[in-house]
Amino acid sequence: VQLQASGGGLVQAGASLRLSCAASGRTLRDYVVAWFRQAPGKEREFVAAIRRSQGHTYYADSVKERFAISRDNAKNTVSLQMNSLKPEDTAVYYCAADMGTILSAVRSIGGYKNWGQGTQVTVSS
Repeated sequence: VQLQASGGGLVQAGASLRLSCAASGRTLRDYVVAWFRQAPGKEREFVAAIRRSQGHTYYADSVKERFAISRDNAKNTVSLQMNSLKPEDTAVYYCAADMGTILSAVRSIGGYKNWGQGTQVTVSS
């Protein structure tokens, strides 16, 4: 599956953005899909994930209550709604997908074989 992340931009603190991960080649519904982010000089970190069956969702503590991950099967996309953005949310955001991600690997980079190119999110104070 090929993944394309979009929706990033420059916003002020407190604003909202909606990122989209579009898939081609395969049906994204069959995949566990996650968002990760990488800030300058920092390691890539888990943000959110959504499983296939029943759509269970998982979030990093730092974004819980502010971000929401969801699927749109008709559009073959997974979105990340980001509200109340903070300067520390500034990073390149990547979507990732895998058909075989086990529960214990949902929050791990190694749990995903397919990655999009990333979209920049910059939050000014």
